[in-house]
Formats: sequence, structure tokens, C-alpha cells
Amino acid sequence: MRRPKAVTVGTKVALAVATAAVAVAAAVGVLVHHITAANQLATARSELDQQLLSAAYDYAAARKSPARINPPNLPGPVAKSVRGGVRVTYLQNGGRPVLWAASRVSDGEVLALSRSYAREARSLASLDRTLLAVGATATVLVSLAGLFLGVRMGRRATAAARTAERIANGDLDARVNPDGRDEIARLSASVNTMADALGARLEAERRVTADIAHELRTPVAGMSAAVGLLPPGPASDLVTRAVQNLRGLVEDVLEVARMDAQVATLETEQRQVSAMARRAVAALAGVEVRVVADTVVTTDPRRVERILTNLAANALRHGAPPVEVEVDGPVVRVRDHGEGFPPDLFAVLHTSGPQRFRTTAPGAGTGLGLTIAVGQARVLDAELTFRNHPEGGAEAVLTLPDRP
Repeated sequence: MRRPKAVTVGTKVALAVATAAVAVAAAVGVLVHHITAANQLATARSELDQQLLSAAYDYAAARKSPARINPPNLPGPVAKSVRGGVRVTYLQNGGRPVLWAASRVSDGEVLALSRSYAREARSLASLDRTLLAVGATATVLVSLAGLFLGVRMGRRATAAARTAERIANGDLDARVNPDGRDEIARLSASVNTMADALGARLEAERRVTADIAHELRTPVAGMSAAVGLLPPGPASDLVTRAVQNLRGLVEDVLEVARMDAQVATLETEQRQVSAMARRAVAALAGVEVRVVADTVVTTDPRRVERILTNLAANALRHGAPPVEVEVDGPVVRVRDHGEGFPPDLFAVLHTSGPQRFRTTAPGAGTGLGLTIAVGQARVLDAELTFRNHPEGGAEAVLTLPDRP
């Protein structure tokens, strides 16, 4: 199922500005319309009422007047109000709006004046069209300005997010260019500060790790030499295995330190993938190599063999036999027949990658094997993925690059 496309910050800002512009234009238009209409009607009523007063004086003096007595088309509300002794003005709406003014004269008759209100109606309609055009133009201009501002903000925020992603992926030299003095500029500066602090901390950790490993090499070498002087026996064998494990651990720590410092160099040559796979697992009992299709690749064979050795040893240690190494061209799959990766470890492998000395159960951990394998794959520009096989067991898939 496709995930819905995320709405960007720029789009949100542009929509917010456009909505605000439409709301303001509509409010201003309605307000101006009502004020103008009320002023027009008040002026027209005042003028017609003055004409009605003049007509009443003319009627009282028996002079000719434009007013009419008891007109048959007099609106009902006007007639009712006038008979109550009130002088009124009344706007009769309809297809042709008419403004009325009426008053009761001395003999009980109704004296009324009327005139067309079409001119005012046309003027108000013209004003509405002008307000609509001005409002639409202002809305478009403000929306374009909001879109420009939103796109600019979105680009700056996206640049900061991408830089943070690059830093998370190991590019500690990535930086954001803070532009301006707003919150996004502050965010950019914070990302740069975070990268500086993270780089300094990682560099300090690398130096400590490398220094400790280098300092341990000499006493470990002395222990290895001293073990050879012990008389044969179970105790001697136990000490020998412990020293060998300690020596391997020191070498692993040094290997991780070199990869962290990005000082590893490739020594490439052409090798058959199947030959490298067999050489990598030659010293591991319980590992089967199956060749589906073979090919020759240009790579660093020492690093490829180290990856496959670590993957197979990890499968033997944490999985169940048999451990199968399948060669299919440049793709090598290492699979065991155990219970597969635990859910918590599987989630870590697909997010932050293997963690050094991660412990999944009391007394059991992943050590540095997977960490070194992932680091070596990164040096080779190869792809290393982990999954639980549909038929059971854990599987690691190494895809070697087609290097010229």
C-alpha cells in the first residue's frame, strides 16, 4: 500500500497565508458592502423624506405636487405604519427596487412618494465587482508571497533535515549554512553544534579504543609466548584458548578502530567468489559451501573472507547447524537453521546496524563479529543485509560490487 505523500512546510505556510488572505479579503468586502449599502439607503431615505415634507406643504396649500393620494400600489407595511400616524420611508425590494416615503395628511388620506432605487442597486453591484476583483488580486499576490516564503522555509528546513540524516549516517563533516536569525537558522546552528560535539566525542572514543588496544598487544603477545612454556595439560589448554580469544578480541578492537578512523585501504585483485568462500570457512567445522553460480570479482579478498568468516562463526555461535554458505555469482548467503534473529536484535539490525557487544540474553552477546562484517562491507562498497529466512533460521546476504 502506498503511503500518502507528506505535506511540506512550504505548502502548509502557503495554504495558511492564502486562507488568511481570503478570510481578510472576504471580511473587508462584506464590511465595505454593508457600510456603503447602509449609507446609500440612509441618504436616499433622507432625500425622499425631505421631498415628502415639501409635497405635504404643497398639498396643504392646494398646490400641484408630485406626491399621490392613496396610490393603489402602496406596499402593505407602509400603509399599515402610516395609518398608525407614523411618517415612514420604505425600500421595496424585488426585480425593480422602489423607495417609498409616505405620511398621513389632515383629512386622513395617505400622501406617498416613490422613486426607483435601481441606480443605487447598480452602484452597489459595481462596488461588489470591484471589491471582488481587488480581493482576488490581493489574495493571489499575498498567496504568491506566502508560497515564496513557505518554499524558502521548506528548503531551509529540508536542508537541515538532510544534513542531520547525513550526520546520522556517519558523515560528520556535513554542515548546514545558517541563514537569517529565525528559528530555522537556530535549528541549523544547533545541528552544526551537535555534529561538532558528536565528532569530538567519537574521535575521543576512537583514540581511547585504539590506545587501549595498542597497549594490550604487548602484554597479550607476552602471554602468548609464556603459554608456550607451560607443561601440557588441561589447565595449559584452557589458558591457551583464553589467551587466543583475548588476542583475537584485541585484533578485532584494532580493526574496528581503523575502520572508525576511516584509514582502511583496499588491496584489490581478481578472485573467484567460491574460492574466497571456501577459504573463509575452512577452519570452521559444521559449515557447508554450496555453489549455485560462480563468478570472478575484483575486490579485496582479505576483507571478503573476514566478512564471511565472521558471519559463519556468528551463525555457528548463535544459530543451529548446519550452517550453509551459498554462492550465487557475486551474492553470498550465510544461513543457519536456528530460531533466527531475536525480534529486538532484528529491529536493531534494520535501523542502527549491529551494536558492539550487544547482549541478547544473559551470558550471550553478538560481540564484534557483525560490527566488523558491516564495517568491512562498507569499506568494500558492498551490500550486507540481514533477515530471518522464511523456512527458518537467520540469514545474512553479502552482495559484492561489480568493481572494474
